Amino acid sequence: MRFLIFFLLLIFPSGSFAENLKTEIATLSANVVFMRHALAPGYGDPANFSIDACATQRNLDQRGRDQAKAIGQILLSEKIAFDLILSSEWCRCKDTAEELNLGEWTSFSGLNSFFQGYANKEKTLSKLEKKLASLSSDELVLMVTHQVVISAVTGVSVASGGIVLYNTKTGQSRHIGALAE
Repeated sequence: MRFLIFFLLLIFPSGSFAENLKTEIATLSANVVFMRHALAPGYGDPANFSIDACATQRNLDQRGRDQAKAIGQILLSEKIAFDLILSSEWCRCKDTAEELNLGEWTSFSGLNSFFQGYANKEKTLSKLEKKLASLSSDELVLMVTHQVVISAVTGVSVASGGIVLYNTKTGQSRHIGALAE
């Protein structure tokens, strides 16, 4: 883990990733930071998927846990604070939110993956749209979710650990990239 953080600081000297994130949040007046869950090997979820059983889901590996920890430490070091942190109910998203160690977080079904039909796309996006519409422009909310959800809202496809900034009032988004892929 220490090596990973040291390596990230070499790649992103002086916190440039987080500084760029802070600058872009201000420039876009973004009030939502969408983050795709950290690295979880594989594709989709097993046929025996159950939302209540992590053993039936695709989960973070150690690289994914390290990636989430490193992202969280960089955000903390740059004092990027969130008023609210929400996570999909999938274990890989909840584990990412936990490993970020940025504060209390809550599961929110409006961030669930509809990729394989385990969640209804229309119901999921409707819940998310209502949540986005309810957010104040002076809040900063982190939403840990899945590529399909981020893409449906912003039109941007992201890698694991990828971040997309979003302004709920204008609908503008900006892809920041991924850290520690």
